[in-house]
Amino acid sequence: MFIIEILKAILFGIVEGITEWLPISSTGHLILLDEFVKLDVSPEFYEMFQVVIQLGAILAVLVLFFNKLNPFCPKKGEIEKKQTWELWLKVVVAVLPSAVLGLLLDDWMDAHLYNYIVVALTLILYGVAFIIVERQNKDLEPRVSKVHDIDYRTALLIGAFQCLSLIPGTSRSGSTILGGILLGVSRPAAAEFSFFLAIPTMLGASALKLVKYLFEGLVPTMTEITVLIVGCVVSFLVSMLVIKALMEYVRKRSFSAFGVYRIVLGVLVIGYYLMTTFMM
Repeated sequence: MFIIEILKAILFGIVEGITEWLPISSTGHLILLDEFVKLDVSPEFYEMFQVVIQLGAILAVLVLFFNKLNPFCPKKGEIEKKQTWELWLKVVVAVLPSAVLGLLLDDWMDAHLYNYIVVALTLILYGVAFIIVERQNKDLEPRVSKVHDIDYRTALLIGAFQCLSLIPGTSRSGSTILGGILLGVSRPAAAEFSFFLAIPTMLGASALKLVKYLFEGLVPTMTEITVLIVGCVVSFLVSMLVIKALMEYVRKRSFSAFGVYRIVLGVLVIGYYLMTTFMM
């Protein structure tokens, strides 16, 4: 049984590592996966697990973009170091809206929104949005082509778009990239800023869930601890590959394909829900 749980953790890590960075909603996919693959853990642990597993994905961003994010790099000149500090300040500004709303609404969202009907509807809604936005902007020249050129106002507005991702199924990367494109940021720059914005966002969300879990006096079993570690390690390894592939993809192609995927998956989820409801 222990080996089976490890295999399940590997599957969850793979899904997290793929869907965290693609604009298709990692939380939504984990909720859907849980409908078919049940980890043998307590409900309280699973609630914490589906957020904290993101730590592996965060580490991948830090590793891949370490030089760009490191203001102390000796190879950087004074101007480059200043740009790096400013980039971090813009990330901090961008994370504020979702941080405030997340703290206020965390318990309410857990109780009311974490189900696959909400996931299905948001998958479809934002899938349509991606297709429309890409068609309307395909011939427009972005006003911002590099991540360092994003100003504080644009960063704050991208952060406001991130608030949409508090609803499961929306996609944190999807909402911020879509917001960036609407604000005139190129796809590569929007994707890169979305990755950087994930660092404080996901660290904060993970810390919040972990603290709540521990403050409730809950103690994970050895199996649960192992499941969490394995899930994080796998999500890190998969994220390394996915982030590289996505950055190459956005330089040449639009996000319309992800919009189509979201719509198809959302329709399938609704079909599955209706089928199981009428069969019961």
